[in-house]
Amino acid sequence: EDDFQFILCEGCRQESPNLKLLTCLHTLCLNCLSENKPVSQCPVCRTAIPQASGIPDMDNVLFTNLQARLGVYKKISNSGGPSCSRCQGEAAAVWCSECEDFLCTKCFEDHQWFFKKRNHEAKRVEELRAESAHQFLEDTRKSCNLFCSSPGHANQGHVSSIYCKKCKKALCCSCALLDSQHAPFCDIRSETQRRQEELGTMSQELKQKRSSFEATHAALQDEAAQLERAQQEMRELIRQRVEQLVRLIRREEEELLGLVEAGQEQGRRELARELQRVGGVLRRMEAGERLVEKMNLYATEQEVMDMQPFIKDSLEELQRLQPPAAGDRAQPGDFAECRARLERL
Repeated sequence: EDDFQFILCEGCRQESPNLKLLTCLHTLCLNCLSENKPVSQCPVCRTAIPQASGIPDMDNVLFTNLQARLGVYKKISNSGGPSCSRCQGEAAAVWCSECEDFLCTKCFEDHQWFFKKRNHEAKRVEELRAESAHQFLEDTRKSCNLFCSSPGHANQGHVSSIYCKKCKKALCCSCALLDSQHAPFCDIRSETQRRQEELGTMSQELKQKRSSFEATHAALQDEAAQLERAQQEMRELIRQRVEQLVRLIRREEEELLGLVEAGQEQGRRELARELQRVGGVLRRMEAGERLVEKMNLYATEQEVMDMQPFIKDSLEELQRLQPPAAGDRAQPGDFAECRARLERL
């Protein structure tokens, strides 16, 4: 059965009696075409569908008929075998390829008498069961006949052997003899052979063109692969570079934080020394003010004479002292170097 997967719908991969042939030569069933979105494109190759409804006009009669003929072969191949299509009771003994009916022995005799002038070809079911599916399809293909396309003969089973090139229709001998306006005619088998050869020639030409398309397709695939590799390499390079930059920034962060910490520590020590010095001066001034005040209150003349020169020298020294100017003091939190390095990042 794997050999006949080609007769299935290329969308749902199921058998269907309503197969449509698209202009791109893909085959889809009506269900897939009805559900197809967008409706104006083949879902397999995205070729535009000219019909506004999205449903092609051409039926794939080849695949549909092959499905039907394979269905007949499956009935023949079943262990129980098919039953008679006429009486529905007896097991079928023969199969008429013209009527496409299974017939028991009695119904076959009636059939032969009724169609004795038409020479319907019939084969025994046992013989058909011994054939392969390929052989069965080949035999039924050869046994199929074209019927006259004239309106009066549409349902009368007039077998055609003549083709009118002007009408592009098959005709029976009677219609061809009566139709004097559409000559010349040709043999229907010659016409079918010509059409098969025409399709074969076109197929060979397409094979040659296909090789160039395959080469282009392979080149495009290589180009796409190269593009993907280049993108992957660039992504990897970006990732590595970013990781490197992150490491550098982390290291710079650690160094800058170290500078900040060192600067803060130095600033704290300098401020502590300055605070200690200024605090000492203030305490000396407080002590001098307090001592002078107490001497004015309680000192004797002898005590003044003894202590005044010493106190005077100390007070003069204090008077010479000046508080440090703002520009002379170390400014805590002045991280100029850190800011400069941050700007360079």
